[in-house]
Amino acid sequence: MSLLTALTKEVLTAILKSIDEGIHVVNMEGKTIFYNEVAARHDGMKVEEVLGKHILEAFPSLTAESSTLLKVIQTGKPIYNQTQVYLNLHGVRIDTINTTLPIFLNNEIIGAVEIAKDYSRMKLLAERLLELQKGLKQNKSKNTLKQVNYTLSDLKTVNADFIRMKEEAKRMAKSDSPILVYGESGTGKELFVQGIHHESLRSNGPFIAQNCAAIPESLLESILFGTAKGSYTGAVERKGLFELADGGTLFLDELHTMPIELQAKLLRVIEDGIVRRVGGTENTSVNVRVIAAMNVHPSEALQEQKLRYDLYYRLNVFTFPLLPLRDRKEDIIMLTDLFIKEFNRKLGKQIQGINQTLELFFLDYKWPGNVRELKHTLEYMVHVCDSGKLSWHDLPVILKQQSGNWNQDNRGNEGLSLRRNVEELEKKLVTEAMKQAGGNINQAARLLEIPRQTLQYKLKKLT
Repeated sequence: MSLLTALTKEVLTAILKSIDEGIHVVNMEGKTIFYNEVAARHDGMKVEEVLGKHILEAFPSLTAESSTLLKVIQTGKPIYNQTQVYLNLHGVRIDTINTTLPIFLNNEIIGAVEIAKDYSRMKLLAERLLELQKGLKQNKSKNTLKQVNYTLSDLKTVNADFIRMKEEAKRMAKSDSPILVYGESGTGKELFVQGIHHESLRSNGPFIAQNCAAIPESLLESILFGTAKGSYTGAVERKGLFELADGGTLFLDELHTMPIELQAKLLRVIEDGIVRRVGGTENTSVNVRVIAAMNVHPSEALQEQKLRYDLYYRLNVFTFPLLPLRDRKEDIIMLTDLFIKEFNRKLGKQIQGINQTLELFFLDYKWPGNVRELKHTLEYMVHVCDSGKLSWHDLPVILKQQSGNWNQDNRGNEGLSLRRNVEELEKKLVTEAMKQAGGNINQAARLLEIPRQTLQYKLKKLT
């Protein structure tokens, strides 16, 4: 062995030993050629009990079929984030999450490396989360137990389609059927779902929200369905979110990130209302309304096999697509006015709206972050503005960079502004309708063929 090779091996070994993950490397015969201290702690073993030994000798409870390392050196295909349960040499049950990769040299497989995480510790963390949920449920008063801060009336809009959707949601809230909501990030999905719960017959029951992408796949099952004592090392009897939400609503956000196998179990619970805890044998009946949300279109999730067709059909009883802000431009200026007033109160400012150039920019900008982005943008602008009205110069730097030369290109075009001329025509039509209706808003709205709420907002702007 050359000096360079020896040094390279020493450096590589030092790096692998310093990594805070369990590292286990085997050759093509299945013998361990590297095994660090972290892996030994995970497995409840000593390094010398594994190093140089065959996998099945060090872990006799494994087989050629159940060992992820042996499977990878046989197939040459990687395995990602797979749970593995086995007994170590001392008969202690071990739970890990493994990513196992083949090692190639000159296009020839020479072994496999496994990066393992201690599943038992992660499950205990999940149990603590469930305990926190339970504690919140028990300690909060009846009014705050619902954990609902918003109603459908908090979703401000003058868009006719959105108004109709809110009205439909209010009617459908009385049903117990599942609901699917989808829309881009920032369109107000959770606010919309909370509003449905508030209007439902379950409004006095718990409202529990869980983002499926925020929990590791391997823990989500125990979070949702609970655990039975002894199902893994240190496990105790613990309710899952379905049991905690009994009599109320369980909101599952980013449903398409839930593993397909777990979606099948979710479907069974929705169908028959029966929950079985992880590792348990007893069934528990629950009365929970499931509302799911996604930030992608269902057809996209189905096409990419991120959503089961049977689960989609079950959830698709009532479906609500939340419009992005760019598709309801009339809401942009209305929401801008509301947010400016809100931040004026919070910050002690007296901003009197936005100037014409900024208004044109707001209407032209696509708002990829939707209402959330608009709100955060205005919060910044109210903070930094030192004049009576917000202007293009008060925009955050990132928005200015994205807008490029928009401000300069749009100066001096007021006379040709389609929007400004349309506004003048709209003002004349609204005034004429109110005149013909003798000041009756409902009748004037019918003449204009717009919702009453929309006309009220337009009248407010004209005064």
